[in-house]
Amino acid sequence: MTEKLFRVLSLDGGGAKGFYTLGILREMEAMIGCRIHERFDLIFGTSTGAIIAAMLAMGKAVPEIIELYTRHVPTVMTEKSASGRSAALSHLSQEIFGDLKFDAMKTSVGIVATKWVHERPMIFKTHIGQSHGMKGSFVPGFGVNVGEAVQASCSAYPYFDRKQVKTASGDNFELIDGGFCANNPTLYAIADATVALNIPPDQIRVVSLGCGSYPPPPHNWWTLDYWIQKTPGVQLLQKTLEINTQSMEQLRFILYKHIPTIRINDSFAEPGMATNLFEHDLDKLNILTQKGVQSFAREEQALRAFLVQ
Repeated sequence: MTEKLFRVLSLDGGGAKGFYTLGILREMEAMIGCRIHERFDLIFGTSTGAIIAAMLAMGKAVPEIIELYTRHVPTVMTEKSASGRSAALSHLSQEIFGDLKFDAMKTSVGIVATKWVHERPMIFKTHIGQSHGMKGSFVPGFGVNVGEAVQASCSAYPYFDRKQVKTASGDNFELIDGGFCANNPTLYAIADATVALNIPPDQIRVVSLGCGSYPPPPHNWWTLDYWIQKTPGVQLLQKTLEINTQSMEQLRFILYKHIPTIRINDSFAEPGMATNLFEHDLDKLNILTQKGVQSFAREEQALRAFLVQ
């Protein structure tokens, strides 16, 4: 008798570039013929990947998520201040998640954020089996609403304000974007599967999706966007997130190359693909979705072997 596979989905951060991830997921969902949460036992996400992961775990279909992204991403990304973006993100979060708690999720999740003061990850999880310790005090998502956890994971400081959350135990935390500790959360997801849940490595299948890599967008020198992009702090932030993504993937390959993993995160060098995490041109974002579809097509056979029973 063949052992049941334990399937893990990991979704990178990348702001508006999450449209690329959604292009891959749309084709995956069509291939398997059911909702993503019905095929994956564990879904991890960081930043925009956290938004997508949470909606998938709620049971939403990928086309529905794309429609929500199409309506709301321009609203968030066209705000000119950190407080404006945070307020728009909060409104979006309330509309989508309301007062939903982590124990209402339809599959296990991990939403990655970063503690500002303690300089450590804070991962909001669904199930006590995912805990690596302190099981006696475990509460799904630390008692925090899903929407608040997602906002924290997306708070790319200084582009967004830091997010304050209060846990079920009464502790207050100031959180920033999970990309500062794991923009690619695949390692954290595998650690949950192998160490916390004690799944044998040969039964695990991992699908790890990035947001794609693109040339930086051009800006006219007289615009505010131009000078913002030129500031050392902003350049360092963007570079930090990309270095984090690549280093986590390199470590994943070194430490867990015995666990079958499909990593999709293509690079697009053509000038017409120039974009960044704050893209709000819907025509460009639709092109990113189309690129995700193309990336899926190149890995379709391998994905089918992982996901179709």
